[in-house]
Amino acid sequence: MQSLSTRVLNRTYLRRQFLAGRTDRTPLDVVTHLIALQGQECDAPYLGLHARLADFRPEQLAELLESRHVVRSALLRGTQHLCSGADYPWLRPTLQPVLERLAGRVAKLDRTALRAAVGGILAAEPLLRAELGRRLAQEFPAHPPTELSMAAHLMTPLLHPPPSGLWGHRGRIRCVDAVAWLGRPMAAADPATLVLRYLAAYGPASVKDLQVFTGLTRLAPIVKALPLSIFQDDNGIALYDVPDAPLADPDSPAPVVFLPEFDNAVLGHADRGRIIHPGDRAMVTPGWSIVRPTVLVDGFVAATWERTADELRISPFRPWSPAVRDEVVAEGERVLRFVSPDGAAKLVFGDRPTRPVFAARAAEAMSSPDRAAGRE
Repeated sequence: MQSLSTRVLNRTYLRRQFLAGRTDRTPLDVVTHLIALQGQECDAPYLGLHARLADFRPEQLAELLESRHVVRSALLRGTQHLCSGADYPWLRPTLQPVLERLAGRVAKLDRTALRAAVGGILAAEPLLRAELGRRLAQEFPAHPPTELSMAAHLMTPLLHPPPSGLWGHRGRIRCVDAVAWLGRPMAAADPATLVLRYLAAYGPASVKDLQVFTGLTRLAPIVKALPLSIFQDDNGIALYDVPDAPLADPDSPAPVVFLPEFDNAVLGHADRGRIIHPGDRAMVTPGWSIVRPTVLVDGFVAATWERTADELRISPFRPWSPAVRDEVVAEGERVLRFVSPDGAAKLVFGDRPTRPVFAARAAEAMSSPDRAAGRE
């Protein structure tokens, strides 16, 4: 079994994530290839595409959302993601067991009755999630509205149409019924479909990587039944890949890249050593469900960044050479032109990010779902 070094995995991963050099593919192609773009923060998908695409403009993604070629919904890990309108009708039902596990007590509601009630209520008009919960409470009086709105979020296929998901939008979120919005029924795919799609964009990867990314469990028999290429990492862990997929040259150059918060390039594996050096992970995910925006240098996370109305602040993990700093500044200025085209913001450097002491317990709690999802 061929052993793959961390650097081979890194360079291969960059290529498959379109981070080894910006691609000329369309935004819809990239969204589809990546399965889903993290959309917890409304601007994150735009920054994620800006990092990967040549000449990307915010209106390109806005047009895809308006035309329903891309949709926004609760998907991976129960969090907001953007995916293609073509993928959603099979992707959401395939992930439904994960979402119902997250629903906890409200998962005991009659899903058929809840689904019918949500569909009937939303048939008249899109509603804010809070209002949907209040209306559902009239039909399920034993449950409070907040609980019912969460149940609808996790147990029924809801979409959040524009202006939700548009660049800069931070208003309240409306809900629509996915079946009515897309005009297509929901039907789960064979899990092998998701396995192959994941490996094409995130492989080579272990079974645990796959399970952490999707939240699905007991995928080992499915993976092992597929005609996949098999490698191992430096620790002897089996890594699976789509057949004949190319592996990258470990010595190939890698550009500086600014990734947004929660980007799945950072969260795509249980073992994130292919993109985050050992010891640096706590500076990216310090706890309390925080995943900071990151800067890749030589293919690995080397800094975090944040933006305000008047600055883009970069916080390196350790000192850089003048040449590396110049490359980071050049890419940072490119990001500035995207987020602040009027030139009002400036680029600054800050202190090394730290892991807050108060977040240690939250970070430990945050790791528990990953461990549970990692069961083979």
